[in-house]
Amino acid sequence: MTHISMNNRVVTLINVFTVDPENQERLVELLTRATEVSVRHAAGFISCSLHRSTDGNKVTMYAQWRSAEDYQAMRNDPKPLPYLQEALTIASFDPGMYEVVKTFEPSNE
Repeated sequence: MTHISMNNRVVTLINVFTVDPENQERLVELLTRATEVSVRHAAGFISCSLHRSTDGNKVTMYAQWRSAEDYQAMRNDPKPLPYLQEALTIASFDPGMYEVVKTFEPSNE
């Protein structure tokens, strides 16, 4: 389960895919399959959430990993490669690795 906290020592990947609206659902399917067949079984995997933009032009993957090394080790697994290769034929990809620096919750006023 995704838990966003400054106290968690996790690596967060926020990957934004830009896609034509007619390919958005196919991109979601491809990223789902890659995650189901391989990514979620990798050592160090914590969670992953897929988000689609309401205008149909973006799909964003928010993933948490125990470490950058665990993430890199998963990247060497060939099982998700066919799904990711097809995804890159229909979408451009802007990856990013992040750490949480601040969180906010509703005030109790």
